Amino acid sequence: MTDKRKSADADAQSASAEQSEKHASEYEIEAGEVVEEELVEGAPVRRKGIYLLPNALTTASLFSGFYAIVSAANGMFDNAAIAIFVSMILDGLDGRVARMTNTQSKFGEEYDSLADMVAFGVAPGLVAFFWSLNGLGKAGWAITFIYVAGAALRLARFNTQIGSVDKKYFVGLPSPAAAACVAGLVWCFHQFEPASWLTLLTIIVVGGTGVMMVSNILYRSFKDLDMRGRVPFAAILLVVLMFVVIALDPATVLFTGFLIYALSGPLRALFRRKPRRAQGDSA
Repeated sequence: MTDKRKSADADAQSASAEQSEKHASEYEIEAGEVVEEELVEGAPVRRKGIYLLPNALTTASLFSGFYAIVSAANGMFDNAAIAIFVSMILDGLDGRVARMTNTQSKFGEEYDSLADMVAFGVAPGLVAFFWSLNGLGKAGWAITFIYVAGAALRLARFNTQIGSVDKKYFVGLPSPAAAACVAGLVWCFHQFEPASWLTLLTIIVVGGTGVMMVSNILYRSFKDLDMRGRVPFAAILLVVLMFVVIALDPATVLFTGFLIYALSGPLRALFRRKPRRAQGDSA
């Protein structure tokens, strides 16, 4: 009886070892491969590889941000500013393309966030530093770091708030809008001679946008706009007019537009508090 039990236990252990080896071989990962786990009809399924199209757009956005840094280091500040705006366009495309083609992935989300940190955090900060703030010594790189750190904190907070906040609003100034303010400033005034007023303006824009990114000020996200619905024919004329105005002086128009957007949050919060204070005083 004892021998039979020992034999049965040995067979059970052997079967368990074979099953575990089979299970391990099913999930064996090739060197350098990306494996993600997805839920398909309630069951976890592991998939190897990444989606090419959205990640290629993210790579292009990352390259454009890197090119902005290289251009600024070589004194080509107009090219650097334009490259940051190109990154904004590519960053807006990759997510939409992923949703349209049903190619969203966790890898894509993480890669997009890291690319945004370079394109909208490090690149605008260094462009502004090479252009104007490097003459301030320690104060210059301190202001630059405020912006870069603000972008990093803004992106980290955004990633943790997905699905938990109202989609109509962003909490804090979005990092692409902050980058557009800095890049627009450099693009507008890159031909001006160095002056104290220009340095002061750079400090205000770079430091201010860095602080507003980590603030609790609400900004309209415009995600509630229905872009698929029908609109009056005159609406297309407004689109044409908008492109014409931008083409006349893209640097000034883009800088002014994004600066107004950056200021809209604090102004909106200020006007929302005034009626409450008035009601409290009347009570």
